[in-house]
Amino acid sequence: MNFRKLYNRKVVWFLIIIFLILLAFCIYWIGYLQIAHSTFENYYNFRGCVQLIEKTDTYGICKLSSGQTIKLVKFKNKWYLDGDLPYPGFNFL
Repeated sequence: MNFRKLYNRKVVWFLIIIFLILLAFCIYWIGYLQIAHSTFENYYNFRGCVQLIEKTDTYGICKLSSGQTIKLVKFKNKWYLDGDLPYPGFNFL
């Protein structure tokens, strides 16, 4: 039995398994972020808001548990943290 071939096969299978785990993790987070950005309520919870201060159709201001206030804005029918909008032409999510 050639141990070098067996070792190489184990390394290849190990790398394939690691790649598949990373791929599954990335697919999970892409779906999770799409759901988070889809509605104000989802993004409000995603950001950890505990108190709603003000809300309109295009923005909302909420308070975090630390006492900090943040502004959530609607951009291209998705919700984002004000100042954290996607780059122009970046439509990954």
